[in-house]
Amino acid sequence: MLKQDDKNFDDLIDQFKQRIYNTEKGEWRLKLLLEDLKVIFDTNQQISFLDAGCGFAQISQLLVEKGHQGILCDISGKMLQQAEVTFAQSNLTANFKQLSFQELLPELPDLDLILFHAVMEWLAQPMQGLESVSKKVKPGGYLSVLFYNRNAMVYSNVLKGGWRLRPILDDAYIGKGSKLTPPNPQYPHDVETCLHEQGFSVIAHTGIRVFHDYLHDNNLQKTSTDELFELEASYCRMPVYRDMGRYVHMLAQKKPEL
Repeated sequence: MLKQDDKNFDDLIDQFKQRIYNTEKGEWRLKLLLEDLKVIFDTNQQISFLDAGCGFAQISQLLVEKGHQGILCDISGKMLQQAEVTFAQSNLTANFKQLSFQELLPELPDLDLILFHAVMEWLAQPMQGLESVSKKVKPGGYLSVLFYNRNAMVYSNVLKGGWRLRPILDDAYIGKGSKLTPPNPQYPHDVETCLHEQGFSVIAHTGIRVFHDYLHDNNLQKTSTDELFELEASYCRMPVYRDMGRYVHMLAQKKPEL
């Protein structure tokens, strides 16, 4: 069931459009995710997938265009409506559900792929959510997890100095940011450990914006975007750097049954 503190974005849909989706940052995130998901897009077999907390469903749209069968759920009616409009404009169909993934999962068969993107950090119980979706992946299937990185939250606040140091020392900084700052960012090592415990192997591990978000606005304005993203591409999958990205993506494959 939906937990009381799980986030519904009905009142923030316009901010998401302007600050996350319709930006260079959003385009870069999508580019890296598609690179990590290449093994899935390259398959010739039709797959079944769930987009849990689908938002605007950009990746789901691309999967359906490839002929795959998608179930898309979100508790935000406005987010889901936007996704449905986008699909209709492209003459695409999918199974849309205005439900939490927690409510929907018991109704579903095991799936070839579950997308769990930018959901964990908004849940009251993030690891419980990750465990629940992992159980619905078929042996040999895939779980794509994108999450807001707690390492990046700590580091970016320390770099700003001043009053921000004491909340970091006291571990009292979670949930203190703006409406678009997730209340439950996750450590990459915790997510990876959970995936291993659920019987998955991580086959792609990428940091999203490992440098960009640490640059002050004044420095960004005098920096070549092309050069910056060339650097991002060079370092985003290297250990240490990948776990300092604002977001971290892991594509995990469930071990086949013997």
